[in-house]
Amino acid sequence: MELSVEEIAAQLGGSLEGDPEILIRGVADAKEASEGEVTFAEEERFFEVALAGGASAILVHSKHTSPAPGKAIIRLDNVRAGFAQLLEIFHPEEAVPAGIHGSAQVDESAQVDASASIGPGCVIGRNVIIGPRVVLCGGNHVAAQCSIGEDTKLFPNAVLYDRSRVGKRVRIHAGTVVGSDGYGYVFDGGRHRKIAQIGGVVLEDDVELGANVSIDRGALGDTRIGEGTKIDNLVQIAHNVVIGKHCIIISQTGIAGSTKIGDYTIIAGQVGIAGHLTIGNQVTIAAQSGVMRDIPDGQKVFGSPAQGDREFKRQLIGLQQLPDLIKRFRKLEKERLS
Repeated sequence: MELSVEEIAAQLGGSLEGDPEILIRGVADAKEASEGEVTFAEEERFFEVALAGGASAILVHSKHTSPAPGKAIIRLDNVRAGFAQLLEIFHPEEAVPAGIHGSAQVDESAQVDASASIGPGCVIGRNVIIGPRVVLCGGNHVAAQCSIGEDTKLFPNAVLYDRSRVGKRVRIHAGTVVGSDGYGYVFDGGRHRKIAQIGGVVLEDDVELGANVSIDRGALGDTRIGEGTKIDNLVQIAHNVVIGKHCIIISQTGIAGSTKIGDYTIIAGQVGIAGHLTIGNQVTIAAQSGVMRDIPDGQKVFGSPAQGDREFKRQLIGLQQLPDLIKRFRKLEKERLS
């Protein structure tokens, strides 16, 4: 597949500088690119690398002014988003043929759209609904009364427990479990009595779950992941958590039960969030933070216990200065006593 830089600029909604007839056959990293490939440079330092490389075209920010002799420049307001579009154009996902593999087990009450692809070793339970162009890659267990919306893909060995509802264009990567029992017990008569978890899980449209994510079903109502939210590998989400739209949750985060998280919130890696909290919209929680209180809209927090990021950074600087302060104090004490 080849496209002219003029065609690429038109598809990306950018402005072109240079020969419009230059042909592009693929995309590449600035250092590795060769003739016939396009790369991107969000900042001036990256532009210098791209300029020295072999790429025939460079995506740059619309405010970029430096010339690129012998190369085409496509100016965009969002360079990284444009590059993501190009990757989709030049490297589309391989089409999967519709049909049900002979080794799959499909309950007679299940409704599987004719355009869906059910891979080897899949098990589909009673009253499951699988929509158009859904792909189950293989080894997937979809338990009773689940529903899966159109264009959703489950990678190998991803599992949906019963009554899980998955929206459109959702991606669930290998080893992820949706709808396992919430961690609910009551101490009774010298032992931990299990509290039945009878709720479900709802994944709204355009959610993506990384590998080995665990999302517990609700105790009574549903655990819910909002539209467009992206969850990295190895994240644990407990029962009755509600996560808003278009959030980013990075790996090894753990969110305890019944916590509510607003829209467009970013949670960095290895964050721990206690239960029954309310985290607002557009909050940023820095890596390895421990959240033990509610956080209002728009705040940036850091540390354990999490607090305003600037305040915690001042504390870290103070801790770094502490050894010198102790030496000075001991010296003053020695002088006072001598």
